[in-house]
Amino acid sequence: MSTASCQSTVTYIDGDKGILRHRGYDIKDLAEKSDFLEVAYLLIYGELPSGEQYNNFTKQVAHHSLVNERLHYLFQTFCSSSHPMAIMLAAVGSLSAFYPDLLNFKEADYELTAIRMIAKIPTIAAMSYKYSIGQPFIYPDNSLDFTENFLHMMFATPYTKYTVNPIIKNALNKIFILHADHEQNASTSTVRIAGSSGANPFACISTGIASLWGPAHGGANEAVINMLKEIGSSEYIPQYIAKAKDKNDPFRLMGFGHRVYKNYDPRAAVLKETCKEVLKELGQLDNNPLLQIAIELEAIALKDEYFIERKLYPNVDFYSGIIYKAMGIPSQMFTVLFAIARTVGWMAQWKEMHE
Repeated sequence: MSTASCQSTVTYIDGDKGILRHRGYDIKDLAEKSDFLEVAYLLIYGELPSGEQYNNFTKQVAHHSLVNERLHYLFQTFCSSSHPMAIMLAAVGSLSAFYPDLLNFKEADYELTAIRMIAKIPTIAAMSYKYSIGQPFIYPDNSLDFTENFLHMMFATPYTKYTVNPIIKNALNKIFILHADHEQNASTSTVRIAGSSGANPFACISTGIASLWGPAHGGANEAVINMLKEIGSSEYIPQYIAKAKDKNDPFRLMGFGHRVYKNYDPRAAVLKETCKEVLKELGQLDNNPLLQIAIELEAIALKDEYFIERKLYPNVDFYSGIIYKAMGIPSQMFTVLFAIARTVGWMAQWKEMHE
């Protein structure tokens, strides 16, 4: 018997074997061999693009990465201390007002709308960050690829040249791919429910962002960082392992276990190696305290019968926060980056629902 709200061909998961596939392609192969927009095309259209299709798709995404200048006025209404997710939620919802012709949505409008969403979400995300720290917005640069462009909008300033580190770019590209879609979770189900009423896709995606903001969904990697900081040192790991086993103790071991996977999350395996690559590039591989605690915590937990019996393995959130922090991305932006990636999955699921 199944309690799923729908059947979907976008993503396949075998939790017992630790398998995740997008449209039939193994997630590890996609993370290692593809870029994010190639995977975006795959999820939305059901097949990998040809060279011509890929070039056309990326050009269209770049063309639509600008947002309407009037959107800048909306940002000025927010408090300077506003959380970037709050700003992003409002800004994405407001896109409905900038494209009134799409309020009565027709199937022929889907392709352009999907491209607009994929293109504008990173721009809005970077604007949300810049506004929260009091820096001027940086416009998209069409000479850069999708991931480079986002990093440039995040970290460049009008008075300082910013060159994207290729190792950092490749790492973020993998993170985006690994977070692009993942079955009928809370945010995806929310997008589908909103879409079932005939709501326009801008409104539907904003509901997904709202659902993703919950700490039990998109905020889990930030909780891992807070946990590692609380542990503080490898010498205290046994103490915290004992606390995690004590049902009367409120402490929870974050980044372990998954409702679907009863094996090692395949996304976590990729991110563990990606984390090491990034920290090596930044000269932090041997002196990053959070990574050292995480590696030792994983090693101890995976040998402990309590965790083995309950099939509690590291999940996608265990290493991603460490990578983000090493990149210079603040914790309040973690879920925003999740939303950039997951927008692709939301649009693919929304399209499938209406077909």
